[in-house]
Amino acid sequence: MENAHIKKVTLQDIDELQKIGRKTFEETFSENNAAENMDKYLSEGFSNEKLSAELKDSESEFYFALYENNTIGYLKLNFGKSQTELKDEKGAEIERIYVLKEFHGRKAGQLLYEKAIEIAEKAGAEYVWLGVWEQNPRAISFYKKNGFTEFDRHIFVLGTEAQTDIMMKKTVSATF
Repeated sequence: MENAHIKKVTLQDIDELQKIGRKTFEETFSENNAAENMDKYLSEGFSNEKLSAELKDSESEFYFALYENNTIGYLKLNFGKSQTELKDEKGAEIERIYVLKEFHGRKAGQLLYEKAIEIAEKAGAEYVWLGVWEQNPRAISFYKKNGFTEFDRHIFVLGTEAQTDIMMKKTVSATF
């Protein structure tokens, strides 16, 4: 995607992160989930307190995808104890890659994905893993296309509903 670039998110960007986080999550999942579950997750998962703590965490990193100076998506990476599961020092977790619906199919997600792999390799990770909702075929296909394979499943709770995520991973070549 021409004219698109990646920028590391800082605490000063918290309002923009909250905005893009809520909008992309809602666009991705509201059609298949109850409104009250979505509202609960959006208010708790993207609260100033939660985002501030995540931004201050030295083992988590956020990046924006920008197109013509507008934020069109973002990435969240976790290392070490900040990973939602596994918590393996040899692994890195892509917790989130979300792109505004109007930019789907325009390589913004690929740009964020490539940044995640670059950072994981520089950090010395041996593999990258993630969880993707079993009812999100677009994302599953994206990760399979990029060499990820399924290795387990876990439960993700959205509001009052337990949902199954497919856990996928890919070996990366760490640069030491």
